[in-house]
Amino acid sequence: MRRICVFNLVSLDGYIADQNGDMSWAHRQDAEWHEFVTGNARGEGTLLFGRITYEMMASWWPTPQAIQSMPAVARWMNHAPKLVVSKTLKQASWNNTTVIRGDLRTEVARIKQEPGPDLVIFGSATVIAQLAGEGLIDEYQVVVNPIVLGKGKSMFEDIKHRLSLKLTRTRVFGNGNVLLCYEPLK
Repeated sequence: MRRICVFNLVSLDGYIADQNGDMSWAHRQDAEWHEFVTGNARGEGTLLFGRITYEMMASWWPTPQAIQSMPAVARWMNHAPKLVVSKTLKQASWNNTTVIRGDLRTEVARIKQEPGPDLVIFGSATVIAQLAGEGLIDEYQVVVNPIVLGKGKSMFEDIKHRLSLKLTRTRVFGNGNVLLCYEPLK
């Protein structure tokens, strides 16, 4: 059975993007953080995005600037299999992308039962809320950035029921980021 992992960077007040959708505040680079991000990009996995996150990622990772600035991450992002959830996207032009048009919960529950690599969700707050509400997410990896945005987009704002989680590991980085990994309590 495939697992689903969420990996998101959040502000100290819990936002994955500011009120204008900007995420530039999340890119606090230093050697240790760069090594961690590059190491994560060496993993396997199928990327799962909502349409808005997909379009943002597809507009950046294939560019020469992305390939030059973060070659290992760009290589993984550009070659990994990708699923994008959308009722409006006509076609997906980014390499190795399949569009999911059916009911998200039904489709993802089916995909989890198939053989293959685990699924990783970046951004995609609406997708996270729907899947979390159905108990389909197996792990939340949240990187807290030492910044307060005041307003923005939360990956949990559409959650309808309380989620009880268990902390499984942590890591503090020199740039002030803190990785918190949680699994749902069953």
